[in-house]
Amino acid sequence: MSTTPTIVLVHGAFGDSGMWKGVIAKLQAQGYTTLAVSNPLRGLESDAQYAATVAKTVDGPVVLVGHSYAGAIITRAARDASNVEALVYVAAFQPDEGESCLENASRFAGAKMGPDTTIATEYEGEPELRILPEHYRDVIAGDLPAEVTDVLAVTQRSVRVQALTADLSGRPAWRTLPSWAVVATQDNAIPGQAQEFMAERAGSHVVRMEASHAVAISQPDAVADLIIEAAKATG
Repeated sequence: MSTTPTIVLVHGAFGDSGMWKGVIAKLQAQGYTTLAVSNPLRGLESDAQYAATVAKTVDGPVVLVGHSYAGAIITRAARDASNVEALVYVAAFQPDEGESCLENASRFAGAKMGPDTTIATEYEGEPELRILPEHYRDVIAGDLPAEVTDVLAVTQRSVRVQALTADLSGRPAWRTLPSWAVVATQDNAIPGQAQEFMAERAGSHVVRMEASHAVAISQPDAVADLIIEAAKATG
């Protein structure tokens, strides 16, 4: 069994595991084994169970990393994967028991994700949410070139609304595991103040980056550096 942690990366709403491309490149160059979870985006409990299942396939310690909505997923999933030794939140939600993602997004002013910038469609009786393409760059990725965000806007994946409105059940994993957090100060999806509040409450080691919600794409090396810091601290 390896003692060097494997890095398991979980993407958030509206994205896919390709968002970690630059981060993975640096992690692999530094000798870290990585896994990128394809987040189903169907519901907090089921998505967390899926992430936990992937983490448990690793023969050794895991650093579990979540972006955006996936912060809630890793907060729940780590309770069911005993090999998770650290959590890293990247412009992410760090909910407490009984809190939802949308509740934390609206805790402070500044969130631009709302009825004016999203569209809901129904599938199998459940509403699913997407960012309107014309608002995608402003809400998600204002520090990326327009030619990049134009593609991301049309390839985004829908998230079930219930995933963002579901309350976290049980004790959050950040109460028992060490955690690190990237606070994106120019984030228009989860306001920087909300990220600061959640990270401080969790006792996370915080690095602030002048970046949009898409910080893992715009500043992959800096995000990878924080993940490596977490891995070294727990390895």
